Amino acid sequence: MSSTGRTDHNPVLVRAADAETIDDGPTSLITLLADASATGGALTANGATLREGSPGAPPHFHTRATEIFFVLDGSLRLLAGELVHTLGKGDFLVVPPYLPHAFAPAPGSSAEILVAFTPGIERFDYYRLLERVYKGEADPREIRATSERFDNHYVDSEAWRQARAAG
Repeated sequence: MSSTGRTDHNPVLVRAADAETIDDGPTSLITLLADASATGGALTANGATLREGSPGAPPHFHTRATEIFFVLDGSLRLLAGELVHTLGKGDFLVVPPYLPHAFAPAPGSSAEILVAFTPGIERFDYYRLLERVYKGEADPREIRATSERFDNHYVDSEAWRQARAAG
């Protein structure tokens, strides 16, 4: 058995046509690529399309995983701790466990990003919950109720509020 818990040595291939896409709001799409169960716990990966004006993800942190952001296109505003960064195409940022972070497209822009968690966390059901909440099929309180399961802990951030208010 390898250090990731996988007993095989096969690649994980997800064809674009086969990837599940989640609507978690009117301006955001999440493309599910590989959950922890598919990678032997090594990582979880998804794509995100954040259209101009998308609220993105509010301030939160993870206790069991590092979150990695790679901007494929557009411009992303990202809170890391108390600092707000603007990332452009090709920029890469790593957020360690416990560091509060949030993200949304930069003002006047959209963003296409690759997001990965390592080690992997089973998160695809979290994204599906976001879609059910958006569609009115689930209560928004379910998101907070699953914070331990999905290692998604929401926090307040004055720095993020100020950045969002400034445009």
